[in-house]
Amino acid sequence: MVTTSFVIPAFNEGPRIKEGFARLAPTLDELGADDVEVIIVDDGSTDDTLREAHVAYGHLTHLRVVKHEKNLGKGAALRLGLALATGTNVITADADMAINPHHSAELLRALERVDLAPGTRAVDGHIRYDQRLRTLAGALFNRLARHYTGTHLRDTQCGFKGFRLAPARLLGLMSIVDGFAFDLEVLYLADRLALSVEPQLVTWQDIQGSSVRMGRDSWQMLTDMRALRRTHYENPVVTLAPDVNIADVLAAARGARQRGLVLARGAHDALVVFSRQGALGAVDFARAFDARLGTATLSDLRGRHLEAI
Repeated sequence: MVTTSFVIPAFNEGPRIKEGFARLAPTLDELGADDVEVIIVDDGSTDDTLREAHVAYGHLTHLRVVKHEKNLGKGAALRLGLALATGTNVITADADMAINPHHSAELLRALERVDLAPGTRAVDGHIRYDQRLRTLAGALFNRLARHYTGTHLRDTQCGFKGFRLAPARLLGLMSIVDGFAFDLEVLYLADRLALSVEPQLVTWQDIQGSSVRMGRDSWQMLTDMRALRRTHYENPVVTLAPDVNIADVLAAARGARQRGLVLARGAHDALVVFSRQGALGAVDFARAFDARLGTATLSDLRGRHLEAI
C-alpha cells in the first residue's frame, strides 16, 4: 500500500532531472520502495525531460509519468499530480530537488498532527539567495503576499510542501492559478478552509537553471496574487447524507469515471467535491444516488472532515 506520494512538476528539466533523482534516492530508500509512489508531470517540455525522467526514475516500483501537450504552468502540473496521487500523504518537490529531500521525514511527522506542512527556507524571517537581486525580489514578493493575502508565512514559494491526501485533493480542486503563484494560492485557500498548517524549516541549495523567468513570471505572479481575494471560488458538488458509506461513494465515482474527488462531511450533509471541469461527471454521479447537484464555495467547505475518493 502506498503511504507517500511525491508529486514532481517538470518543465524543460532534462539536464537536471537525473541529478535531482540522485538527491532524492536516499530518501526513497529510507521510506521504502513499496510504500512510495512518484508522479512526474512533464508540463509540455520541449527538451528531453520525458526521456530523462524515465531513465532516472523508471526502475521504481510505483511510478507514473504524465505529460501536458503544451506548457500550462507549474500550478496546472501540480493540480494534475495531486489528483493522481494515492498515498496517505503527498509531498510536492521541484525536479532539481534543491530542497534537501531528507526533510521528507520531518514533513511526514508533522502531517501526523496537521493537514499541511509547507517547507520554509526563511531563517530569521529572510530567505537569502546566492544572488542579491533575487534575495531582494523574494523579500519584496513576500511583503506583497502578506499585504494582499494576509498570510503570515515568510516563504510562500518553497516548492517542498507536505499534505494529507484529502486536503491536498481539495486544494487542487478549488485552485485556479496555473502559474508559479499556485504555491501562494494553496496557502491562501488553506487559511480560508480552516486547514491546520505547520511550516517546517528546510535546508536548500541555490541550484542554477531555474525555469522561472524573473521579468514575465514575476509580473504574472503579482497579477495572480492580487486577484486571489477577488476570486469567487465555487465548485460543483453532490449533496449526500452525512453518514454515507465511503465504499458506495467510491463505487459511484468509478461508475461516473471520476477520480481525484473529495468527500467533505459536515454535521448535516456530506458534499462530494468535483473539479470545475467535472460537472458532466457529477451529473452521472448524482444519478447513482438520486441526489442533488449544486455548487459549494470555500465557506461551505470550511471546517469539514475530508476524505479522499
